[in-house]
Amino acid sequence: MGAAQAHTPNEERAQVMTVLRTPEARFENLPEYDFAPHYAQIGDTRMHYVDEGGGDETVLCLHGEPTWSYLYRRMIPPLAARYRVLAPDMAGFGRSDKYASEDDYSYHMHYEKLLGLAEALDLRNITLVCQDWGGLLGLALAANEGHRFARLVVLNTFLPTGEEKISDAFLQWRAFSQKVGRRMQVGRLIAQTITRYELPADIIAAYDAPYPDDSYKAGAAVFPSLVPISPEMPGAAEMRAARERLAAWTKPVQVMFSDDDPILGGAAKFFRRLFPTAADQPEITIPGAGHFLQEEKGAEIAAEVIAFIERTQH
Repeated sequence: MGAAQAHTPNEERAQVMTVLRTPEARFENLPEYDFAPHYAQIGDTRMHYVDEGGGDETVLCLHGEPTWSYLYRRMIPPLAARYRVLAPDMAGFGRSDKYASEDDYSYHMHYEKLLGLAEALDLRNITLVCQDWGGLLGLALAANEGHRFARLVVLNTFLPTGEEKISDAFLQWRAFSQKVGRRMQVGRLIAQTITRYELPADIIAAYDAPYPDDSYKAGAAVFPSLVPISPEMPGAAEMRAARERLAAWTKPVQVMFSDDDPILGGAAKFFRRLFPTAADQPEITIPGAGHFLQEEKGAEIAAEVIAFIERTQH
């Protein structure tokens, strides 16, 4: 018998990674979401993305916590009538594969998956539309892969380095997510952020569709805890580097926050100061919307994105 093979801690962890895949039947007959699924194998997981429309302009729509590409369902059709639109699901969300263990989720894992998708599809001439974690990941990607991007649309998001004051609303949300863990009721949480009308039961169910049971919710449970709230946390250094590069960004940027986001609403001013070209665009605020502004004002946001692309095309 040969000598036992030694393994590093990372190799040992890789050997016991469990990947879950939500059954396709969970995504049948979802309201307003009849887009054909597309998949790319990125490392050890399969990543899902919506791919609609066509043309030289590519609009990349990135969701955050705890949503998935369903959040963009009302924006995709009007955008796809003019451009190619891609809306991927992060690992752990939507139709993408899900790690069963919270330990397998990290800022670096999510970033590498997104980069891997951009490379696999060789995405170019991108108009990024990002919100929540879609901004933390997407803006960092734009900072590092600027040759792929033509312009940025920055919705309710941030670039936390752990050095700034964290809002009480976010700290409360973070603590809540740690307390409930995988018992998080995703659809109900999204419904609770909408105060102007009652989210229909079938829409709530659609946000819950990726999770047949709580074992699938590790990614949603851990995402808030991955936001850097101290300079030593993973991702903080990358956020600092992204800020430095984006402070010299020369391509068009449209900052477009809602008027009623208790978690990230104050960041609009930060981004208008950060990007040198933000002042070249109108100062737009989406009225009557909270944190998930795409859910409440998708058609209006899509119209603003189209107007932005048209006035900045060469």
